[in-house]
Amino acid sequence: MRPFGVFFLGNTTKRMAADERLICESGALVDAGRGVRFEVEYFGESVPAFVVRYAGRVYGYLNKCAHVAMELDWQEGVFFDSDGRDLLCSTHGATYDAASGRCVGGPCNGSPLVKLRLEERNGQVYFIGFDDD
Repeated sequence: MRPFGVFFLGNTTKRMAADERLICESGALVDAGRGVRFEVEYFGESVPAFVVRYAGRVYGYLNKCAHVAMELDWQEGVFFDSDGRDLLCSTHGATYDAASGRCVGGPCNGSPLVKLRLEERNGQVYFIGFDDD
């Protein structure tokens, strides 16, 4: 079982049911556009995470390259490559499928991103845990 913790996004995250956290309004995520960063507790440590919209759906991952533990975005919230297709680590060029977090190129050698479970409902995006796939 993966860890679950307390989550925040500045002063805007509201506490919901014990097993979910409001991350942002749905309108904050544009297809293949900027992502929204926030913090999660993962194995007892506060670590950066992010959500993006791709092909009309919302996806989220820990903001940590599988190659070297560096944050992916080169500017805050910029995760997509220039084509708006894949997520790109700005440090060493590791490339990840936006929908699955699977490594598709570069030095990540097949290691995926840690995927988050999310729900989008009533115009809002919620973090509900970690994907165990």
